[in-house]
Amino acid sequence: MTVPAWQPAAVVFDMDGLLVDTNPIWREAERGLIESRGHTFSSAVRQQIMGLRMRDIVARFKEIYDLQDPVEQLRQELARRLSQLVLEGVTPQPGAPEILAYLQQRGLPLAVASSSPPALIDGVLQTMGWNRYFLHRCSAEDEERGKPAPDVYLRASGRLGVAPAACLALEDTPTGARAAVAAGMVCYAVSDPDHEPRFDGITSHFFPSLHDVHQALRLAES
Repeated sequence: MTVPAWQPAAVVFDMDGLLVDTNPIWREAERGLIESRGHTFSSAVRQQIMGLRMRDIVARFKEIYDLQDPVEQLRQELARRLSQLVLEGVTPQPGAPEILAYLQQRGLPLAVASSSPPALIDGVLQTMGWNRYFLHRCSAEDEERGKPAPDVYLRASGRLGVAPAACLALEDTPTGARAAVAAGMVCYAVSDPDHEPRFDGITSHFFPSLHDVHQALRLAES
């Protein structure tokens, strides 16, 4: 774990897998979509789509499984499956409530820059009671390019009114980390320690949890 002394002027959060434990929900929805068409959904395929936006995920599915359904039909079905599962319950990642409260106390502006569609972002934040933290919610679904392109992070920077170089981005996938770095932001990768090698060459800042990021920010402040 690195503990940089640098202090951000704003913080941009990825959502799925970073703030909330929605990876099992995405996996279940994706498996249901694929298996309903007679195919087997594997962990290898799951690794290929981690961090991508929904339209890119279903486009990849069409290619891998030779699906005949139109991309938009697949996207709408996947969105319905996800929305239903989110309503059934989603849990915060360890340290998420604490770091959000800390950053709000410090008066730092916050944004979400997620590959999820806007309705899912709003649903998750509403379910978690986090609307008060995030006035700015940016979805890669609204951009010409999804992650690892920097578009959604540049959008977040613009809405925050803070230069990218002054923003801290928090990500849990190499795809998302590449997007944040390409936007010119400092990126902290937050993931299981076993995944640290996946971020080699992308960012040198790695943390096992949001608790560790919170601690690093407090140390840098003192």
